[in-house]
Amino acid sequence: MAVVVLACGITATRPGWREVPAMPGKSDLDPLLATAPDRVVVVGTDADLAAVVLRLLRTERLDRAVGFVPADRRRSAVAGLWGLPRDALDFAVDGDPVPIPLVRDDSGGVLVGRGRIGPVDGEAYCDDQLALRGRAAAIEVTPDSGGGVHGRVVHGGLLRRVRSYRGRAFQVGCHPTTVTSDGVEHPRPVRRWTWYRHTEDLRAVAVPGVRG
Repeated sequence: MAVVVLACGITATRPGWREVPAMPGKSDLDPLLATAPDRVVVVGTDADLAAVVLRLLRTERLDRAVGFVPADRRRSAVAGLWGLPRDALDFAVDGDPVPIPLVRDDSGGVLVGRGRIGPVDGEAYCDDQLALRGRAAAIEVTPDSGGGVHGRVVHGGLLRRVRSYRGRAFQVGCHPTTVTSDGVEHPRPVRRWTWYRHTEDLRAVAVPGVRG
């Protein structure tokens, strides 16, 4: 099995690892993907993983298995969502891939860990179900092995309340606000945003049945 291990924005600490910039792009990844690896292992942040998955999507290589080794588990939503063990490297290289929903957004990106939009003043829907009309401190979305996306509407104040919704898509229309996807803030305030399940799943080296 041909495996390429990408050290994203960090120094390669093992022989054979390939150093690429943080959040690598087309020119960084395409020459490596052209070697037709069976598995791509990303060592870095959730944002690095999202950048690699996006390139796999755009080059029609979602049939490749994808492993992940978080550079900092405490800052990684993917580590928990995928159920990664402490020895994540051995698992990423040798573990079995399982299909998990690949979540996209309407700005051309993908979401592998956690997305956040807010504060929100507007409306939000999970599929056809009204999730919010009015204000909320934030809306958080993660991939979900059930329908595709798991949305949480977070109401602040003295009594913090969270309402959960699961479906294939989560749509928000609101006054201009901030979106953060896998730890990276969108460059401009947005009035509309959608996260939705792609038609093809990601072959992730993850623990089966993990939910968002």
